Amino acid sequence: MCVNGHHWAQQQAAKAGLVFERMDNAFASCEDPAGLQAICDRLGPDEVDAFVRKWLARLPHPFTAADRAAGYRYDISVLQAEFSLTQVLDRPLAGRVFFEDVIRDNLDAGRADQVSLTFGRRIPKPTRKRFRFRTRVLTEGVIPSVHVDYKHSRVKRYFKQEVALRTETTVNDTRDFGIGKRLPNLPALRQVGFPANRRLLQVQRTSCDPILGADTYNRVCQPVHVDGQRVPALRFDHPVTQALFAALVVCHMLPTGFANRDLRGFLAPLLGLPAESMTPGRMTYHLRRLRLHGLIERIPHTQRYTVTDFGLNAAVVLHRAHARFTATAMADLATIEPSGHPDGKLRRAVANLDRELDRIAKQSGLTLNPVAA
Repeated sequence: MCVNGHHWAQQQAAKAGLVFERMDNAFASCEDPAGLQAICDRLGPDEVDAFVRKWLARLPHPFTAADRAAGYRYDISVLQAEFSLTQVLDRPLAGRVFFEDVIRDNLDAGRADQVSLTFGRRIPKPTRKRFRFRTRVLTEGVIPSVHVDYKHSRVKRYFKQEVALRTETTVNDTRDFGIGKRLPNLPALRQVGFPANRRLLQVQRTSCDPILGADTYNRVCQPVHVDGQRVPALRFDHPVTQALFAALVVCHMLPTGFANRDLRGFLAPLLGLPAESMTPGRMTYHLRRLRLHGLIERIPHTQRYTVTDFGLNAAVVLHRAHARFTATAMADLATIEPSGHPDGKLRRAVANLDRELDRIAKQSGLTLNPVAA
């Protein structure tokens, strides 16, 4: 028998009148999360036993009425139990970037010391010799998943339907945790599975915060709304934006701040234009964008501005990234040999990196190619 807890909870939530959005065997949203959690917590040995007994009563079995009256009947054991944690993100694109960062930075999550933290269990040396502790990255289609193995059980992490971070702890042998197989032991298994999902989040790490980085980048380079006002974007790749960033670095050095005329004097040469070709109205438009994006602030009771600390840091990073990295990298990719074949150190380095990753993957048994489930 297979009991899908999410489908059971969805049916119970519908009966209770809760408004929710399905996501396969998960919940994408619910107007009453606390009420939904209470329903999920109700699924226990009694509910599973009732479900199984209903179907056993309809199937042929060797027990006569006398046998059943004497107390003989099938007992129920747990062959496999899966405990999941689904964290739905309101910005899936940033979530995908985060998940890819998690994969890259946590290929050692399957080491015995890391596994012991995830499952909260000490792993003695005899156990380490008997069982293989490892991290596997499997790709089905274009969806990668991370698997951390512990004895006969595992924790799986993947990006579900491109909108949610899904963590699943699957117990294939209850004795891995010193727990019996009979159904009444299900609550004890819950105390293994659900905490393991949470502890994996604590064990895992990332070299940066891509979601915070995306937020900060969007704060500067994407349109924003401030007090009901829509503020146009400061497009990272636009020449005027890059010139504004460079001008802000200079304006930051002025001890009394800068005005419309000052910014025009710095901006025009950077764009190769005469200063008189840039009208005060156009400069007011740029000042408004910079101010509402948080890069500058007005000095009270004046028409002068100062560059904020955030504005200076953002201007330096984004201007240098464009001038020193983007342009240089694209030039390298476009380099052509005298023979007419494309060349360039960056292109060769990327090709060498791919070959080296393939070699390491083959050597370690870590496949980076699609694998059937």
